[in-house]
Amino acid sequence: MHLVPTKEEVVDLLKQTGALRSGHFEYPNGLHATEYLQVALAMRYYQHAKTLSVALSRLVRAHPEIAALIPELSIVAPATGGLPVAYGVCESLRARQVYWAESENEHSPLRFRQYLQQRPGEKVLLVDDILRTGRKLTQLRDLVVANGAEVVGIAVVIYQPAPKAPDFSPLPLLYLAKLDGGYSSDAASCDLCKAGQPFERVWV
Repeated sequence: MHLVPTKEEVVDLLKQTGALRSGHFEYPNGLHATEYLQVALAMRYYQHAKTLSVALSRLVRAHPEIAALIPELSIVAPATGGLPVAYGVCESLRARQVYWAESENEHSPLRFRQYLQQRPGEKVLLVDDILRTGRKLTQLRDLVVANGAEVVGIAVVIYQPAPKAPDFSPLPLLYLAKLDGGYSSDAASCDLCKAGQPFERVWV
């Protein structure tokens, strides 16, 4: 495997671990897809978690503006999926710290724990396992900025944007592989539904 694995190597790793599956899936938000990805199924294996996190950290180091900030860089992730990636990236970079935002339930906004907030001007790299709808990363970016810190980039293992996923530019968006989930906005526009193929409901 290359120092920064190719897209094909990443996809092969995800398939081996059952993290990437083909079929007919329905997400809680009504989207239908021909692929389902749960990066956590790959991250449960130490060696795979190390491979993906170190590779992502190398992309961060290759970005000169972010690399210059690493000694004081904070790695911030949405709980819980982003945490293994965030800790792996922080360890590989030897960045300053890791912390995260969480929500009480799926309908509650993200928030930081009591007594945990950014310093004014603090440089923050947002990290997650996947960027699909971008909902959590959007909330996290806005939360960090509202507290007076500066988001300097976003790094995710997989970029698999759903329809209407936000454009985070001009922030740098770093990822190991971009995948097409084969999304349809709903059952009515889904070719697999029209063909009568049953679907499996999945969690996000």
